[in-house]
Amino acid sequence: MTATATATATATATKPRGTEGSHLGEPQARPWIYAVLGIGLLLVVTPFVWMLLGSFKSEGELRANPPTWWPQAPTLDNFRELFTRLDFPQFFTNSIVVALAVTLGNLVFCSMLGYAFAKIDFWGRTWLFRLVLATLMIPGMVTLVPLFVLVSNLGMVNTYFGLILPFLAGPFGVFLMRQFMQGIPDELIDAARVDGAGELRIFARVVLPLCRPALATLAILTFLGSWNNFLWPLVVASTEDMYTLPVALALYSVGQNATQYGLLLAGSVVVVVPVLIVFLALQRHFVQGLATTGLKT
Repeated sequence: MTATATATATATATKPRGTEGSHLGEPQARPWIYAVLGIGLLLVVTPFVWMLLGSFKSEGELRANPPTWWPQAPTLDNFRELFTRLDFPQFFTNSIVVALAVTLGNLVFCSMLGYAFAKIDFWGRTWLFRLVLATLMIPGMVTLVPLFVLVSNLGMVNTYFGLILPFLAGPFGVFLMRQFMQGIPDELIDAARVDGAGELRIFARVVLPLCRPALATLAILTFLGSWNNFLWPLVVASTEDMYTLPVALALYSVGQNATQYGLLLAGSVVVVVPVLIVFLALQRHFVQGLATTGLKT
């Protein structure tokens, strides 16, 4: 037997079991991980599938016992009533205006604040950032009444300004952008300063193009929170022409005697669709932003 054949036989004999057909360094697939993930996915998706299928059921079928999973007699009556009974274009416009304005404001102001905390050395920066983080631990219900009093004193009740201004910047967005910008090399910013660029130009031309994953993450989370916000528009909007979709849907689907589940499910489908569109458009940057935020180079 030659030396080559002997070495091959030895390597084959000493090869660990379970590594046949796999390359060195590749992680081994564990079936139980996929089983757990599959169960989790099923638990998350099932309510949305039920909502979608229920929107095509009649009110009688929705209240049937035992409940049916698949619509026995599919109907579009819930969607017809949704668009005829509600002033849907006005409510949809209000939601779009508020959500886009709040999202744009957070992208601008949170990124500016994040850049200041991450790359500009000024007195009290650490303590001021800690104060921003401390506000994350304050429940929203605690600040609801003082915030409403402030908006009322400024004469912004039942206006777009009252719906938008209190949420143009948030502590989570500041934290997210600051953590991401810390991973940008200081040498890159110092080189721009040596070339004579000001802080605003460095921020706009150097830093922001590198922050697309974090900006996409912040945009999705902010748009989702603003689009689904119910309590604040309910408090601030005093007339129907300023209602957003969640407020209008809740008020019109709940009657004096019973809830109209078909109308509620159909409206929920309409409310969810824009969020899905935004997420699908930015999902690549969203995943990248969550994976890289907080990592330093």
